Amino acid sequence: MAGFLDRAKEQVQQGLNQGKQKLDEVQAQRAGADLLKKIGAAYYAERRGSGTPEATQRAVQELESHIAVHGDGVLRQH
Repeated sequence: MAGFLDRAKEQVQQGLNQGKQKLDEVQAQRAGADLLKKIGAAYYAERRGSGTPEATQRAVQELESHIAVHGDGVLRQH
């Protein structure tokens, strides 16, 4: 009986780990998408005269940092 409970516990733990991994992936994708929007907004503001090239460059650097940590999957989604 103890062997069955140990296996069940292990399967539950694997399921929890997989769920957490998927949640982390989704959150990273959302953060990347938000950064892409931020770049677009900064560029638009710059073109309209209410933004600066520095703000656009900061937004690009934030996305590049995100990509360095999480990969470029967010770029392939769009």
